[in-house]
Amino acid sequence: QVQLVESGGGLVQPGESLRLSCAASGFHSSYYAVAWYRQAPGKKREGIACIKSDGTAPYYSHVLQGRFAISRASAKENYKNITVNLHASDLKPEDTAIYYCAAATVGGCWPDDYWGQGTQVTVSS
Repeated sequence: QVQLVESGGGLVQPGESLRLSCAASGFHSSYYAVAWYRQAPGKKREGIACIKSDGTAPYYSHVLQGRFAISRASAKENYKNITVNLHASDLKPEDTAIYYCAAATVGGCWPDDYWGQGTQVTVSS
């Protein structure tokens, strides 16, 4: 069973940066896709960034690209336990949302088979 645990959320001031982490375990093959999404109160969930294990370039939301970057914590990690980070910079109040990671072991971006519990990010002065 794939399990995803997000961490790194919190309260930050506008203009600051944050790194969110998604600890993923339970993959049964070396192929996976992991993505970060977010959902603000009263708004639809939106995809931010997605990365696949095949080494192809990450996918980004056209709207959010530039301030968010997705990466593997280490290329040496065994596929059974990996960490996928989301670096967020120049945060704005409108970035306030619950941030989720999701994964799949088949298909490409944007995966939605498995979900973490989410981590709250609040941007406020």
